Amino acid sequence: MRVELTDGTILLRPWRTDDEDALYDAVMESLKELAPWMPWCHAGYQREESRTFLASREDAWRNDTEYGFAMIDVETGELLGSLGINQVNREYRMANLGYWVRSSRTGRGVALRATLLGARFAFEQQRFERIEIMAAVGNLPSQRVALKAGALREGILRRRLWIGEQPHDAVMFSLLREDLQA
Repeated sequence: MRVELTDGTILLRPWRTDDEDALYDAVMESLKELAPWMPWCHAGYQREESRTFLASREDAWRNDTEYGFAMIDVETGELLGSLGINQVNREYRMANLGYWVRSSRTGRGVALRATLLGARFAFEQQRFERIEIMAAVGNLPSQRVALKAGALREGILRRRLWIGEQPHDAVMFSLLREDLQA
């Protein structure tokens, strides 16, 4: 897949199998911050999990079921994190957008930049009408990104997310095409 999205500071591009070391290193660096919110991130995270994830990305793109992007620093080439568009519903022209940024690069607007690029891709290239961003009630950094991106906070969905073996309430945000233009 040759999709590349950039704002001159960050680049979003599809994951590649040769991202394994960079992905594993970013996850390990960020384990403490990611584990409370990301169901796939846990104390026993293994390199094989990075390999398995990356191996599944090309099929997801080809089948139009998910669009996973590596977030790259344009200047240094460093892996900054990940952005995914998943839970695709073509009938209702909507999908979910999620993101995470490695711990050493948080607080610098990376997630916001990636969210805006990813949402434009979803609206312009995939023709979605609605993007949902869901964040656990306690995940305030992700909620702040959604609000800064112009998403509307629609409410709290009870027991909407499962993290580990525990249900969590989640805040639902939505982005429409016109929200990006505002």
